[in-house]
Amino acid sequence: MEIKQKQARLKQYLEELGSVAVAFSGGVDSAFLLKTAQDVLGSRVVAVTASSCVFPRRELDEAGQFCARHGIRHIIRETDCLGIEGFAENPPNRCYLCKRGIMEMMLETAKEQGAACVIEGSNTDDDADYRPGHRAVAELGIKSPLREAGLSKQEIRMLAGRMGLAEWDKPSSACLASRFAYGEKITADRLAMAEQAEQLLLDMGFTQMRVRMHGTMARIEVLPQDFARFLDEAVRERIYRTLRGYGFSYVSLDLQGYRTGSMNEALQAHGGPAADGKN
Repeated sequence: MEIKQKQARLKQYLEELGSVAVAFSGGVDSAFLLKTAQDVLGSRVVAVTASSCVFPRRELDEAGQFCARHGIRHIIRETDCLGIEGFAENPPNRCYLCKRGIMEMMLETAKEQGAACVIEGSNTDDDADYRPGHRAVAELGIKSPLREAGLSKQEIRMLAGRMGLAEWDKPSSACLASRFAYGEKITADRLAMAEQAEQLLLDMGFTQMRVRMHGTMARIEVLPQDFARFLDEAVRERIYRTLRGYGFSYVSLDLQGYRTGSMNEALQAHGGPAADGKN
């Protein structure tokens, strides 16, 4: 099916839903979905964003700016992800526990706002990963219009660019809990360490990266083409000293470079599934 046909299918699907609450993170998938829903349904759309210490503050700010720029009604709901039973212990199904809690909040908000259903931004590329969070989406009856329309990540970026959305080439993101080795307790203080470290790298121009936490060691992933700049003496020294100030005892560069789901590699090595897909 050609991309124009998929886009038409998406719009028809949204029109049939009637009114929607969009689970809006601010990433390219949910931004494209939200703007398309607004184009089709107008005022029958509301964006709902979860605010929690597991999400970088910059993502919340950017989500608010997007809605203000496009005149979309936006509701921000405080969500205590660390209070979800079992989540802070960081088991391999952590994503399921968190996603279910957040989506239950989304359903409550949709009902309050008179929206017929909740929709979220999963696409066909996500089908290749084992993602416990998707099980929560299915269990609660949340709709995934981009997947229903057969749209891939690359196609979504292309269409978002054609729509003039600034988010079309926004780097992939994921909740900060995905920075922790499984079994290591997740706390607000340690989440803040990860967020500060990644914000430093962003401010220094490393757009696609992760700071993985192994105890008090930071394992930094950047794109291989950024290795030379990272290892520049002044850059390396600034990163090291700043992260030490944030509370890290050791700072390392992962020689394999940035990749999604690297925390799952230990599980796969022992015959387990890739617990959280891309993170």
